[in-house]
Amino acid sequence: MCQLLGMNSSKPADLRFSFAGFAERGGRTGEHKDGWGIAFHTRQGCRLYTDHRASTASPLAEQMKRRRIKAHNVVAHIRKATQGRVALENSHPFTRRLWGRTWSFAHNGDLKGFDPDEGLYAPDDDTDSERAFCHLLSGLADRFREAPGRRALYVAVAELSAEIAVHGVFNFLLSDGATLFAHCSTQLHYVAREYPFSTATLIDCERSIDFRRHNGRDDRIAVIATQPLTSNESWTAFVPGELKMFADGKVVDGAALALQGTRHARAGACAVC
Repeated sequence: MCQLLGMNSSKPADLRFSFAGFAERGGRTGEHKDGWGIAFHTRQGCRLYTDHRASTASPLAEQMKRRRIKAHNVVAHIRKATQGRVALENSHPFTRRLWGRTWSFAHNGDLKGFDPDEGLYAPDDDTDSERAFCHLLSGLADRFREAPGRRALYVAVAELSAEIAVHGVFNFLLSDGATLFAHCSTQLHYVAREYPFSTATLIDCERSIDFRRHNGRDDRIAVIATQPLTSNESWTAFVPGELKMFADGKVVDGAALALQGTRHARAGACAVC
C-alpha cells in the first residue's frame, strides 16, 4: 500500500530533512512507484505539488529535497496503486475548498464496495481515496454551515471516518491548514520534536541532523509517518481505529478539545524537521 507523511508545527517549519528519507520509499527502499505528492499549508495558502512518476525518479521530488518551504502543516504521500490508474490526477494529496479554507487529504489503504451517494463534492477521477475525501468533506459541509470549534470538528471527523473505515483499510492525513488529523486503520506513527532537541538519523538514506542548531526553546513539531523515518527517535505507534488531532505541534487531547477554539498556529521563525 501507500506511505504517508505529515507535519504539524507551532511555527512555520522546513520539512526537507524528513522528506529526504520519505522520498526514498518511492522506488528505492520501498515499492511505492506510482506517483507522489506534497501539500504545504502556509500563511499564503496551500501549495500543492504532485507527480505521476516515482519519487526516486522525479526531478520535482529532487527539488523538494532542496527547496526551503516553510509551513505550519504538510501532507505528503507516495503511491502504490490499488484502485485507479497511474496518472497525475490520481496522485495524492487531493485538495478542496471548504469554509474559506483549502483542505488537503492523503490516504493509505484500500476501500472495497465504497460507493457513497453524491454530495457537495465529487471526485475528478477514479480512486477510492478521492471518493473518501469528497464524502468526508461533504459530510462536514452538511453538518456545519461555517467552521465549527475544534471539539465539534473532531467529533464529526471521527464519525465520518468510522463510517468509511468499515469498507477496508483507511489510514489517512487531513489538514485544513490550522490543524492536522491522522487516522489509523493498520499502521501509523508519530514523533514529537521539542526542547531539548537532539540529533536524528534517517533510516532510508545516510543523513543526520542536529535539531539543536535549528530550533529554539518554543519550537514544537509533530511528524507523522506510516513507518518511523529515523532510527534514534522515540516514535509512538497509533492504535488501530484511532483518530488524532494535531495543533500547534502537539496532540490535542479530549480535555483540550473542550477548551480550545479555532485559533491558528502562531507565526514566527522557521523551524526544521
